[in-house]
Amino acid sequence: MSSASDLAKAQYLLKLLGKRRVQVTTEIEEDSSQFDLMIDMTENGTNFEEELLTATTEEQKRTEDTVKGIYDDLIEEGRVPHLLKDKHEKYLNAALGQLPPAFKGLDASQPWIYYWVINSMKLLQLEVSQDVKDQTARKLLGLQHKDGGLGGGVGQIGHAAATYAGTLALTLLEDEETWNKINRDQLYKWLLSIKQDDGSFVMHLGGEKDTRAVYCALVIASLFDLLTPELTKGTAEWLAKCQTYEGGFGGVPYDEAHGGYTFCGAAALVILGKDVFTKTINVEKLVKWTVVRQLRLEGGFSGRSNKLVDGCYSFWVGGLIPIFDIFLDHETASRAGLQNYILGCCQNEQMGGLRDKPGKYPDFYHTNYVLLGLTVVQNKFKSDDFTPYTISSEPSDHSVVSVEGCDKLDTINPIFGLPKGYAERFHSFFATKTK
Repeated sequence: MSSASDLAKAQYLLKLLGKRRVQVTTEIEEDSSQFDLMIDMTENGTNFEEELLTATTEEQKRTEDTVKGIYDDLIEEGRVPHLLKDKHEKYLNAALGQLPPAFKGLDASQPWIYYWVINSMKLLQLEVSQDVKDQTARKLLGLQHKDGGLGGGVGQIGHAAATYAGTLALTLLEDEETWNKINRDQLYKWLLSIKQDDGSFVMHLGGEKDTRAVYCALVIASLFDLLTPELTKGTAEWLAKCQTYEGGFGGVPYDEAHGGYTFCGAAALVILGKDVFTKTINVEKLVKWTVVRQLRLEGGFSGRSNKLVDGCYSFWVGGLIPIFDIFLDHETASRAGLQNYILGCCQNEQMGGLRDKPGKYPDFYHTNYVLLGLTVVQNKFKSDDFTPYTISSEPSDHSVVSVEGCDKLDTINPIFGLPKGYAERFHSFFATKTK
């Protein structure tokens, strides 16, 4: 380490002496920039003496204390955290077998489980067996409803979220024979049936409408090459009404800005085109809202104002970073800070899998979206013509974030939340079909 780094570390450890006994400290051998940032992050906590004492601030303090304790231990040991790839592989492989009865609550989320697990494996560059692919194909094809769309379980009506997740899972199979068994004509009719006169979409017939439903519908239509003026009429205008005074997007007009809805709104506008994105919303306010969501001590993102950090927002908010990469020539968030949070606080060291925050159990949902967030920080994104299928990336500059080889994931297409190449191949296949 540099002398400045040595001094910063020594000063930090001296401050800890009065708090608890310092364990054996080793000289850090890796690039010191990530380590030094972790020291800085521990100094950026909330000044709770100036905060009004509420249940919210008490929970924030507990969270900060827990995260700071993790960073303190790493600093004392003189190391940065790394990706526990072998343990995550075991966790994901267990999900591909018979799930225990406790998972019955996810019976209506079957397409999601296939997407979360297989996508996570692909991000980790793990092999997915042909048996698993065949099983997935049979299940997804069996979830098609006669009126179009996929249900969350057998016999259920078409649902935008289930169809979205199922479509993403289908892309990962790379099986044209399976793709040909999707009733594309009926799928388009179903998409039109959930389209509303104001330009929005509902999740299912008679269901709720929100920016999430719009994003799901546009992803499905785009991947199957079904985007038409008829389907997208008024959609950009409706999404524009969902951007709040803060800069993020609510689920519906005049709702509170929320991380998941904001990603859905922004990514949906990207699907509609560069000019639509830049001319429909206030991009500057969107950037400011996103930057504020990153918490200074934790390094991860919260989903709303005055809320706790949550690992899933590594993508649902962090996934906006690639969009900003394309438009702006400067960094909009701390990639290194987010990497520290993901690797230091979101991994379960015993059973594998990734989680919301320390103290929480891992799950398939968080495993997928935390990994997506990690690959976002590892790469810098660009696009010459700003279409969803021409986005490319290169490794982030070492001065921005230090990425060790053992932590490297597959890069992604951030608009679809898929490893690079899968959305592109799926869309190309259907683009050759007659509408």
